[in-house]
Amino acid sequence: MTPTPTALAALMQAFFDAVSFEPGGRPPYERLHGLFIDGGLLIRNIGPAPEVTGVAQFIAPRQRSVEAGELTAFRETELAEITEVFGQVAHRTSTYAKTGTLNGQAFSARGVISTQFVSTPTGWRISAMAWDDERPGLALPARYAPPAA
Repeated sequence: MTPTPTALAALMQAFFDAVSFEPGGRPPYERLHGLFIDGGLLIRNIGPAPEVTGVAQFIAPRQRSVEAGELTAFRETELAEITEVFGQVAHRTSTYAKTGTLNGQAFSARGVISTQFVSTPTGWRISAMAWDDERPGLALPARYAPPAA
């Protein structure tokens, strides 16, 4: 089943919606389970070593932070993307922006997420995501930069 570009875009948007929430709200993290295959991976690679988790392990510390009143808002959005499909596998490189409030302090960052998708009997699902944030010495490559406004 070859996906339409809108099907993969909708899956990415569903991911961003599941991790985002406004002040006073709660993130719908439970939705993430339906977006990934069993054994799907989320890989945060912004530090000295990759943090590799499954969906439940990804959700747990974030949920604790929300429940403790530490993370009080978070919004992540896709700014630009490059999507490639071959048969029953697809890959999307997304430029993202994130903003939020952690321990009363506003934060923001941009970066790149590399997402793999696979076709399953129940539709397209995410098999793995890996991301890194911009920082001094690491800027978005021109080909991943969001279009000028």
